[in-house]
Amino acid sequence: MHRAARMEDWLHDRREHSARRRGYQPTVIPYTGYGSTDWVRILCRVLLAKPDKPSKRQKRPRADGRDAGIRGWRSFTSVPVNDVTVTIEIDGQTHRVQADRGGVVDTVVPVSLPAGWHVARLHTEFSAVAEAPLFIVAPTVGYGVVSDVDDTVMVTTLPRPLLAAWNTFVLDEHARVPTPGMAVFLERLASNTPGAPVIYLSTGAWNVAPTLSRFLSRNLYPAGALLLTDWGPTHDRWFRSGSAHKRDNLRRLAEQFPHMRWILIGDDGQHDEAIYSDFQRDYPGSVAAVAIRQLSPSEAVLAGGRSRDAVLIEDGAEAPWVYGPDGSSLANQLAEHGLL
Repeated sequence: MHRAARMEDWLHDRREHSARRRGYQPTVIPYTGYGSTDWVRILCRVLLAKPDKPSKRQKRPRADGRDAGIRGWRSFTSVPVNDVTVTIEIDGQTHRVQADRGGVVDTVVPVSLPAGWHVARLHTEFSAVAEAPLFIVAPTVGYGVVSDVDDTVMVTTLPRPLLAAWNTFVLDEHARVPTPGMAVFLERLASNTPGAPVIYLSTGAWNVAPTLSRFLSRNLYPAGALLLTDWGPTHDRWFRSGSAHKRDNLRRLAEQFPHMRWILIGDDGQHDEAIYSDFQRDYPGSVAAVAIRQLSPSEAVLAGGRSRDAVLIEDGAEAPWVYGPDGSSLANQLAEHGLL
Protein backbone atom coordinates (compact mmCIF):
# COMPACT_ATOMS: atom_id res chain seq x y z
CA MET A 1 0.00 0.00 0.00
CA HIS A 2 1.16 3.53 -0.79
CA ARG A 3 2.75 5.36 2.14
CA ALA A 4 0.13 8.11 1.95
CA ALA A 5 -2.65 5.51 2.21
CA ARG A 6 -1.01 3.97 5.29
CA MET A 7 -0.76 7.43 6.87
CA GLU A 8 -4.42 8.12 6.09
CA ASP A 9 -5.48 4.78 7.63
CA TRP A 10 -3.47 5.54 10.76
CA LEU A 11 -5.11 8.96 11.04
CA HIS A 12 -8.59 7.48 10.54
CA ASP A 13 -7.94 4.89 13.25
CA ARG A 14 -6.86 7.56 15.72
CA ARG A 15 -9.84 9.79 14.91
CA GLU A 16 -12.27 6.87 15.11
CA HIS A 17 -10.91 5.80 18.51
CA SER A 18 -11.18 9.37 19.81
CA ALA A 19 -14.69 9.86 18.43
CA ARG A 20 -15.99 6.62 19.97
CA ARG A 21 -14.59 7.65 23.36
CA ARG A 22 -16.59 10.89 23.09
CA GLY A 23 -19.80 8.96 22.45
CA TYR A 24 -20.03 9.32 18.69
CA GLN A 25 -22.19 6.63 17.08
CA PRO A 26 -22.14 4.94 13.65
CA THR A 27 -24.50 6.53 11.15
CA VAL A 28 -25.32 5.21 7.67
CA ILE A 29 -25.58 7.93 5.03
CA PRO A 30 -27.68 6.43 2.20
CA TYR A 31 -27.32 7.41 -1.45
CA THR A 32 -29.65 6.74 -4.36
CA GLY A 33 -28.92 3.43 -6.08
CA TYR A 34 -29.98 1.93 -9.39
CA GLY A 35 -30.31 -1.46 -11.01
CA SER A 36 -32.17 -3.80 -13.32
CA THR A 37 -34.93 -6.25 -12.50
CA ASP A 38 -32.25 -8.80 -11.51
CA TRP A 39 -29.74 -6.77 -9.49
CA VAL A 40 -29.24 -3.45 -7.75
CA ARG A 41 -26.22 -1.25 -7.03
CA ILE A 42 -26.19 -0.13 -3.39
CA LEU A 43 -24.37 3.07 -2.42
CA CYS A 44 -23.87 4.41 1.10
CA ARG A 45 -21.24 5.59 3.57
CA VAL A 46 -20.79 4.87 7.27
CA LEU A 47 -19.62 7.74 9.49
CA LEU A 48 -19.32 8.41 13.19
CA ALA A 49 -21.69 11.20 14.17
CA LYS A 50 -22.39 13.03 17.41
CA PRO A 51 -25.87 12.17 18.71
CA ASP A 52 -28.32 15.04 18.57
CA LYS A 53 -29.19 16.67 21.86
CA PRO A 54 -32.85 16.32 22.90
CA SER A 55 -33.30 20.11 22.72
CA LYS A 56 -31.97 20.13 19.14
CA ARG A 57 -34.26 17.31 18.06
CA GLN A 58 -37.28 19.18 19.45
CA LYS A 59 -36.31 22.48 17.81
CA ARG A 60 -38.92 23.75 15.39
CA PRO A 61 -37.53 23.81 11.83
CA ARG A 62 -37.31 27.11 10.00
CA ALA A 63 -40.04 27.79 7.49
CA ASP A 64 -37.56 28.64 4.73
CA GLY A 65 -35.87 25.25 4.95
CA ARG A 66 -32.45 26.68 5.82
CA ASP A 67 -31.98 24.10 8.60
CA ALA A 68 -31.60 21.45 5.91
CA GLY A 69 -28.54 23.15 4.45
CA ILE A 70 -25.49 21.75 6.27
CA ARG A 71 -22.31 23.65 5.52
CA GLY A 72 -19.92 21.59 3.45
CA TRP A 73 -16.93 21.71 5.82
CA ARG A 74 -18.80 19.64 8.42
CA SER A 75 -19.09 16.72 6.01
CA PHE A 76 -15.32 16.78 5.45
CA THR A 77 -14.55 16.64 9.19
CA SER A 78 -16.75 13.57 9.76
CA VAL A 79 -15.03 10.33 10.77
CA PRO A 80 -15.44 7.33 8.41
CA VAL A 81 -15.87 3.89 9.95
CA ASN A 82 -13.28 1.52 8.51
CA ASP A 83 -14.24 -1.98 7.29
CA VAL A 84 -17.59 -2.08 9.08
CA THR A 85 -20.26 -4.63 8.16
CA VAL A 86 -23.40 -3.12 6.64
CA THR A 87 -26.68 -5.04 6.51
CA ILE A 88 -28.84 -4.50 3.42
CA GLU A 89 -32.54 -5.42 3.50
CA ILE A 90 -34.42 -5.41 0.19
CA ASP A 91 -37.76 -7.03 -0.55
CA GLY A 92 -37.46 -9.42 2.37
CA GLN A 93 -33.90 -10.44 1.53
CA THR A 94 -30.88 -9.69 3.69
CA HIS A 95 -27.33 -9.16 2.47
CA ARG A 96 -24.23 -8.27 4.49
CA VAL A 97 -21.36 -6.41 2.88
CA GLN A 98 -18.16 -4.74 4.03
CA ALA A 99 -17.48 -1.01 3.74
CA ASP A 100 -14.09 -0.02 2.33
CA ARG A 101 -11.33 1.80 4.19
CA GLY A 102 -13.16 5.10 3.72
CA GLY A 103 -16.49 3.78 5.01
CA VAL A 104 -17.99 3.64 1.50
CA VAL A 105 -20.22 0.79 0.32
CA ASP A 106 -20.47 0.41 -3.45
CA THR A 107 -21.73 -3.07 -4.20
CA VAL A 108 -24.10 -5.00 -6.44
CA VAL A 109 -26.51 -7.49 -4.89
CA PRO A 110 -28.85 -9.91 -6.69
CA VAL A 111 -32.53 -9.18 -6.19
CA SER A 112 -35.69 -9.50 -8.25
CA LEU A 113 -37.68 -6.26 -8.33
CA PRO A 114 -40.20 -4.71 -10.73
CA ALA A 115 -39.28 -1.52 -12.55
CA GLY A 116 -39.71 1.76 -10.70
CA TRP A 117 -38.70 3.24 -7.35
CA HIS A 118 -37.99 1.05 -4.33
CA VAL A 119 -36.31 1.40 -0.94
CA ALA A 120 -33.45 -0.51 0.68
CA ARG A 121 -32.99 -0.51 4.45
CA LEU A 122 -29.36 -0.11 5.52
CA HIS A 123 -27.81 -0.36 8.97
CA THR A 124 -24.79 -1.51 10.93
CA GLU A 125 -24.87 -3.46 14.18
CA PHE A 126 -25.12 -0.31 16.30
CA SER A 127 -26.67 2.25 13.94
CA ALA A 128 -30.22 3.28 13.20
CA VAL A 129 -31.85 2.08 9.99
CA ALA A 130 -31.45 4.37 6.97
CA GLU A 131 -33.51 4.10 3.79
CA ALA A 132 -31.83 4.35 0.39
CA PRO A 133 -33.95 5.04 -2.72
CA LEU A 134 -33.41 2.60 -5.59
CA PHE A 135 -34.42 3.10 -9.22
CA ILE A 136 -34.99 -0.14 -11.13
CA VAL A 137 -34.76 0.11 -14.92
CA ALA A 138 -37.12 -1.99 -17.01
CA PRO A 139 -35.46 -4.19 -19.66
CA THR A 140 -37.53 -2.45 -22.35
CA VAL A 141 -36.04 1.02 -21.65
CA GLY A 142 -33.69 1.96 -24.47
CA TYR A 143 -32.30 5.35 -23.38
CA GLY A 144 -30.63 6.78 -20.29
CA VAL A 145 -29.03 10.08 -19.27
CA VAL A 146 -25.57 10.63 -17.79
CA SER A 147 -24.73 14.17 -16.71
CA ASP A 148 -21.69 15.86 -15.24
CA VAL A 149 -22.36 18.16 -12.27
CA ASP A 150 -19.83 20.96 -11.83
CA ASP A 151 -20.19 23.68 -14.50
CA THR A 152 -22.84 21.52 -16.20
CA VAL A 153 -25.91 21.42 -13.95
CA MET A 154 -24.57 24.03 -11.53
CA VAL A 155 -22.06 26.84 -11.86
CA THR A 156 -19.17 26.40 -9.44
CA THR A 157 -16.03 27.20 -11.52
CA LEU A 158 -14.52 24.28 -9.61
CA PRO A 159 -10.95 24.37 -11.04
CA ARG A 160 -10.32 27.78 -9.44
CA PRO A 161 -8.70 26.76 -6.12
CA LEU A 162 -9.97 29.49 -3.80
CA LEU A 163 -13.51 29.56 -5.14
CA ALA A 164 -13.62 25.77 -5.21
CA ALA A 165 -12.65 25.65 -1.54
CA TRP A 166 -15.32 28.25 -0.72
CA ASN A 167 -18.05 26.40 -2.61
CA THR A 168 -17.06 23.01 -1.19
CA PHE A 169 -16.27 23.73 2.44
CA VAL A 170 -18.32 26.80 3.31
CA LEU A 171 -21.47 27.33 1.26
CA ASP A 172 -24.59 25.20 1.45
CA GLU A 173 -26.79 24.22 -1.48
CA HIS A 174 -28.80 27.45 -1.25
CA ALA A 175 -25.75 29.41 -2.40
CA ARG A 176 -25.00 27.30 -5.49
CA VAL A 177 -26.25 28.57 -8.84
CA PRO A 178 -28.09 26.26 -11.27
CA THR A 179 -27.14 26.44 -14.93
CA PRO A 180 -29.88 28.25 -16.91
CA GLY A 181 -32.29 25.88 -18.61
CA MET A 182 -30.46 22.73 -17.61
CA ALA A 183 -33.07 21.41 -15.16
CA VAL A 184 -35.78 21.68 -17.81
CA PHE A 185 -33.46 20.07 -20.37
CA LEU A 186 -32.77 17.03 -18.18
CA GLU A 187 -36.40 16.73 -17.17
CA ARG A 188 -37.45 16.71 -20.83
CA LEU A 189 -34.88 14.02 -21.59
CA ALA A 190 -36.10 11.87 -18.70
CA SER A 191 -39.75 12.38 -19.62
CA ASN A 192 -39.17 11.65 -23.30
CA THR A 193 -38.40 8.00 -22.43
CA PRO A 194 -40.58 6.87 -19.51
CA GLY A 195 -38.52 4.89 -17.03
CA ALA A 196 -35.18 6.25 -18.28
CA PRO A 197 -32.47 6.36 -15.58
CA VAL A 198 -30.70 9.63 -14.80
CA ILE A 199 -27.12 9.33 -13.51
CA TYR A 200 -25.12 12.28 -12.16
CA LEU A 201 -21.45 11.43 -12.67
CA SER A 202 -19.02 13.77 -10.94
CA THR A 203 -15.44 13.88 -9.68
CA GLY A 204 -16.73 15.41 -6.44
CA ALA A 205 -16.26 13.64 -3.11
CA TRP A 206 -18.89 11.51 -1.39
CA ASN A 207 -18.73 14.01 1.48
CA VAL A 208 -20.78 16.53 -0.52
CA ALA A 209 -23.41 14.03 -1.73
CA PRO A 210 -26.13 15.20 0.70
CA THR A 211 -25.57 18.82 -0.31
CA LEU A 212 -25.66 17.96 -4.02
CA SER A 213 -28.81 15.88 -3.58
CA ARG A 214 -30.58 18.78 -1.87
CA PHE A 215 -29.39 21.18 -4.57
CA LEU A 216 -30.71 18.96 -7.37
CA SER A 217 -34.06 18.45 -5.64
CA ARG A 218 -34.45 22.13 -4.75
CA ASN A 219 -33.80 23.21 -8.34
CA LEU A 220 -36.19 20.61 -9.82
CA TYR A 221 -33.64 18.35 -11.50
CA PRO A 222 -34.91 14.81 -12.15
CA ALA A 223 -34.12 12.33 -9.40
CA GLY A 224 -31.23 9.99 -10.06
CA ALA A 225 -28.16 8.29 -8.67
CA LEU A 226 -25.03 10.25 -7.76
CA LEU A 227 -21.75 8.55 -8.70
CA LEU A 228 -19.03 10.38 -6.79
CA THR A 229 -15.55 9.43 -5.62
CA ASP A 230 -13.51 9.55 -2.43
CA TRP A 231 -10.81 12.12 -1.77
CA GLY A 232 -7.36 11.20 -0.56
CA PRO A 233 -4.71 8.64 -1.50
CA THR A 234 -5.32 5.22 -3.01
CA HIS A 235 -3.35 2.02 -2.62
CA ASP A 236 -0.83 3.10 -5.25
CA ARG A 237 -0.95 6.90 -5.66
CA TRP A 238 -1.27 10.16 -3.71
CA PHE A 239 -4.57 11.29 -5.24
CA ARG A 240 -7.43 9.63 -7.07
CA SER A 241 -7.89 10.28 -10.77
CA GLY A 242 -11.15 12.04 -11.58
CA SER A 243 -10.92 11.11 -15.26
CA ALA A 244 -10.37 7.44 -14.40
CA HIS A 245 -13.39 7.57 -12.08
CA LYS A 246 -15.61 8.83 -14.91
CA ARG A 247 -14.22 6.38 -17.48
CA ASP A 248 -14.66 3.41 -15.14
CA ASN A 249 -18.26 4.26 -14.32
CA LEU A 250 -19.20 4.86 -17.96
CA ARG A 251 -17.71 1.51 -18.88
CA ARG A 252 -19.57 -0.09 -16.00
CA LEU A 253 -22.89 1.39 -17.16
CA ALA A 254 -22.29 0.16 -20.72
CA GLU A 255 -21.64 -3.37 -19.47
CA GLN A 256 -24.52 -3.37 -16.97
CA PHE A 257 -27.01 -2.13 -19.58
CA PRO A 258 -25.70 -3.43 -22.93
CA HIS A 259 -29.03 -2.74 -24.67
CA MET A 260 -29.21 0.91 -23.59
CA ARG A 261 -27.98 4.03 -25.39
CA TRP A 262 -26.92 6.97 -23.24
CA ILE A 263 -27.22 10.72 -23.77
CA LEU A 264 -24.01 12.12 -22.27
CA ILE A 265 -23.99 15.69 -20.93
CA GLY A 266 -20.89 17.64 -19.89
CA ASP A 267 -19.00 20.89 -20.41
CA ASP A 268 -15.93 22.11 -22.26
CA GLY A 269 -14.08 23.31 -19.16
CA GLN A 270 -12.38 20.06 -18.12
CA HIS A 271 -12.03 16.68 -19.84
CA ASP A 272 -15.62 15.65 -20.58
CA GLU A 273 -15.16 15.90 -24.35
CA ALA A 274 -12.18 13.53 -24.39
CA ILE A 275 -13.81 11.12 -21.92
CA TYR A 276 -17.05 10.94 -23.91
CA SER A 277 -15.16 10.65 -27.21
CA ASP A 278 -13.15 7.68 -25.93
CA PHE A 279 -16.29 6.07 -24.54
CA GLN A 280 -18.07 6.46 -27.88
CA ARG A 281 -15.08 4.91 -29.66
CA ASP A 282 -14.99 1.93 -27.26
CA TYR A 283 -18.78 1.48 -26.98
CA PRO A 284 -20.28 3.01 -30.14
CA GLY A 285 -23.60 1.27 -29.64
CA SER A 286 -23.99 2.71 -26.14
CA VAL A 287 -24.05 6.42 -27.08
CA ALA A 288 -27.18 8.12 -28.40
CA ALA A 289 -25.86 11.71 -28.30
CA VAL A 290 -23.36 13.99 -26.58
CA ALA A 291 -24.37 17.45 -25.36
CA ILE A 292 -21.58 19.80 -24.28
CA ARG A 293 -22.29 23.03 -22.44
CA GLN A 294 -19.97 25.82 -23.57
CA LEU A 295 -18.66 27.94 -20.71
CA SER A 296 -19.01 31.70 -20.93
CA PRO A 297 -15.75 33.66 -21.39
CA SER A 298 -15.66 34.58 -17.70
CA GLU A 299 -16.40 31.00 -16.62
CA ALA A 300 -13.70 29.72 -18.94
CA VAL A 301 -11.17 32.11 -17.41
CA LEU A 302 -12.08 31.02 -13.87
CA ALA A 303 -11.98 27.38 -14.95
CA GLY A 304 -8.45 27.79 -16.28
CA GLY A 305 -9.46 27.90 -19.94
CA ARG A 306 -11.42 25.62 -22.18
CA SER A 307 -10.58 21.98 -22.70
CA ARG A 308 -7.80 21.38 -25.20
CA ASP A 309 -8.42 17.66 -25.43
CA ALA A 310 -8.68 16.38 -28.97
CA VAL A 311 -12.09 14.96 -29.78
CA LEU A 312 -11.87 12.29 -32.44
CA ILE A 313 -15.23 11.21 -33.87
CA GLU A 314 -15.21 8.79 -36.77
CA ASP A 315 -17.00 9.85 -39.92
CA GLY A 316 -20.50 8.45 -40.12
CA ALA A 317 -20.93 8.13 -36.34
CA GLU A 318 -24.61 7.81 -35.51
CA ALA A 319 -24.49 9.75 -32.24
CA PRO A 320 -24.62 13.53 -32.79
CA TRP A 321 -22.55 16.01 -30.81
CA VAL A 322 -24.22 19.32 -29.93
CA TYR A 323 -22.78 22.44 -28.25
CA GLY A 324 -24.56 25.30 -26.53
CA PRO A 325 -24.28 27.78 -23.64
CA ASP A 326 -27.36 26.57 -21.76
CA GLY A 327 -29.97 23.87 -21.47
CA SER A 328 -32.41 25.52 -23.89
CA SER A 329 -29.87 25.63 -26.72
CA LEU A 330 -28.85 22.00 -26.18
CA ALA A 331 -32.49 20.87 -26.04
CA ASN A 332 -33.35 22.63 -29.31
CA GLN A 333 -30.43 20.98 -31.11
CA LEU A 334 -31.25 17.50 -29.82
CA ALA A 335 -34.85 18.06 -30.89
CA GLU A 336 -33.58 18.66 -34.41
CA HIS A 337 -31.99 15.20 -34.27
CA GLY A 338 -35.27 13.65 -33.10
CA LEU A 339 -34.06 12.93 -29.57
CA LEU A 340 -36.58 15.22 -27.85
